[in-house]
Amino acid sequence: KQVIARVIHAHLTTSDMSTFAQSTARISATAARRIASSARTRSVVARAGKQVIATDKAVAALGPYSQAIKHGNTIYVSGQIGLDPATGDFVGDDVESQTERVMLSISEILKAAGANMSDVVKCNIFVTNMGDFAAVNAIYAKSFPENPPARATVEVPTLPKGAKIEIDAIAMV
Repeated sequence: KQVIARVIHAHLTTSDMSTFAQSTARISATAARRIASSARTRSVVARAGKQVIATDKAVAALGPYSQAIKHGNTIYVSGQIGLDPATGDFVGDDVESQTERVMLSISEILKAAGANMSDVVKCNIFVTNMGDFAAVNAIYAKSFPENPPARATVEVPTLPKGAKIEIDAIAMV
């Protein structure tokens, strides 16, 4: 039992599989297989862990998804549209007001996850009219005055609830 405990401890405190293999050579092949299987299962469960991020300072999810997920040091912010979190209505009919609200929502969600806009490494922007690109770009740039993240901007035929813009983000902390 002491050898088994040492093998488990060695495996769980180091990622060096050769050390694990050397340690398991001291015990029977059957016991080694059981320990390895158990350790792999625990390792997969730990890596599969994720933290749901939610704040009332951004609109609640409109479907079966989270405002954001934090996994390790990465935060995945779901697409945000220009809805007022208090009323659920669009903050305005124009792309400028919707973009301002989207950027504020992303910022609030990141804040709830312990991050900020400077931690964003990638954004995807979806607009219903590429003619709005300059207006969106001017507002977007205010949130990233230095070292802006990578991004893609795509025109789409429609967005949820008739939004003019949707932006998602990935941040690293």
